[in-house]
Amino acid sequence: MASNQFGQIFRITTWGESHGKAIGVVIDGCPAGLLISEEEINRELFYRRPGKSPYTSPRKEGDAAEIYSGVFEGKTTGTPISILIPNQGADSSPYEPVKNLLRPGHANFTYQEKYGHFDYRGGGRASARETAGRVAAGAIAKKLLMQFGIELAAFVTQIGPIKASEPEHTEIDSLREETLKSPIFCPDKNAESQMMAAIEQAKKEGDSLGGIIELRAEGLYPGLGDPIYEKLDANLAKAMLSIPACKGIEIGSGFAAAQMHGSEHNDSFERNIERHVITSTNHAGGILGGISTGMPLVVRCGFKPTSSILKSQETLDFEGHKQEYKLPEGSKHDPCVAIRGVPVVEAMGALVLVDAVLMNRSATVFAQEKTLF
Repeated sequence: MASNQFGQIFRITTWGESHGKAIGVVIDGCPAGLLISEEEINRELFYRRPGKSPYTSPRKEGDAAEIYSGVFEGKTTGTPISILIPNQGADSSPYEPVKNLLRPGHANFTYQEKYGHFDYRGGGRASARETAGRVAAGAIAKKLLMQFGIELAAFVTQIGPIKASEPEHTEIDSLREETLKSPIFCPDKNAESQMMAAIEQAKKEGDSLGGIIELRAEGLYPGLGDPIYEKLDANLAKAMLSIPACKGIEIGSGFAAAQMHGSEHNDSFERNIERHVITSTNHAGGILGGISTGMPLVVRCGFKPTSSILKSQETLDFEGHKQEYKLPEGSKHDPCVAIRGVPVVEAMGALVLVDAVLMNRSATVFAQEKTLF
């Protein structure tokens, strides 16, 4: 398996399996001199961690990251940063009775077909447990982005059929603060209560729900993204669709643009009070021609319902015989995987943006900021 790296300059390699001894990430290309601590990384991991509420997996993991290299006296040294996260709450015994069954909605069929050998314990490498390494790397990426005045916030906008209203707080700091107060990362309190009730009902029925996560970023300056095949929106799409259970992405108006006229969707240019070029609307979601416009970045990701459900399902075994698949007793799964997907979406967004910033520093021989006016 040779596809475990992401990024061009700020490059990460994640490693490990759901029920192995540990998981981790190696970060190459992080500039020297960035102040970073294990506490900052673990703060981000806390939000992704399972077992904190009835709306996530009951698996108990401390998710305590340890920095093994690349940081000295609290600063990055410019050498590879290696982070290890021990697996503490893994119990592989529930998977023994179903190890020879094709689990509906899971990757054991495709992995087995491709590699001929599959770690069935918790999904192995295909498990969302792998995303802890991404969140750890994202913590460093976000810290670096702050040096350029760029901030991000991801939050739940829909679970099942229940949609949240537009957030009252548009500033990233306030939006993130309100989001983190919610056990399901939804800043809309009215929608939050309905979403939690829907999740509880799905759990009672032995089922699960999908959801939509929105990512916003502010402080981006025009020029991030490299056409033709390293477009900012293309890299964001690849990043988000690499997250387990993410099945769709839209930017700006997204699929709603298909129902609009060009006169509606086109964002007219104007100048703000500081005489910077902006657009009167933001249907493009902050990207034109694969390059950032300087307007807020708006990305939405659709997550499928969690594949692991208590309801009995028909399937096949590895010999092709019909079997009944039922989740083993003691299994631990999220009733709505989109909830813990929020910090992962935020981390992947940060990794794309920090890479774009570093790539952009080599786009011209001139160091000064470019402007039309």
